[in-house]
Amino acid sequence: MEEGVAPDTVAVMQPAGHKRPYEVWVMYQKKPKIIVISAWRYPGISPVRAAVPIPADVLAELIELGVVKYAD
Repeated sequence: MEEGVAPDTVAVMQPAGHKRPYEVWVMYQKKPKIIVISAWRYPGISPVRAAVPIPADVLAELIELGVVKYAD
């Protein structure tokens, strides 16, 4: 999950493929309801970019629940 290239959007990815790995990406906007802006298939594995910022209280709760092991 990362910030989308368009204003007020989020991009999410799901890895797929075994012999030839690829990723399925979706960019969406969450207004009163979710609006899909774009979807595409990325061949290979995309480079890691900055993660979407998570508020400190939410991150602390995720660590406490064991969903996240640690935070940088």
